[in-house]
Amino acid sequence: MLKLDLAKWNQTAEDLRDEALTAAHARTRERFLALYELTQQGHGITAIARGTTRHAQTLMRWVHWYNEAGPDGVVFQQTGGLTPFFAR
Repeated sequence: MLKLDLAKWNQTAEDLRDEALTAAHARTRERFLALYELTQQGHGITAIARGTTRHAQTLMRWVHWYNEAGPDGVVFQQTGGLTPFFAR
């Protein structure tokens, strides 16, 4: 079973929840919230994927990013596409 390595990054599940509530970008908030849900009892990747309308492979990728690079690994970065016409 795929698990988050919170101890490696000196974090708790509540730290993930706080990041999900305060992150600047909506995609980052979504990622941290999904990771937080994974730490809760009885929530597996498949159930969370169904609830978030994301593919389970996507959630697994987020877990790998977190385990490899920590919280900075799941922060959204614009990698392509057109820039927004109106800045927020």
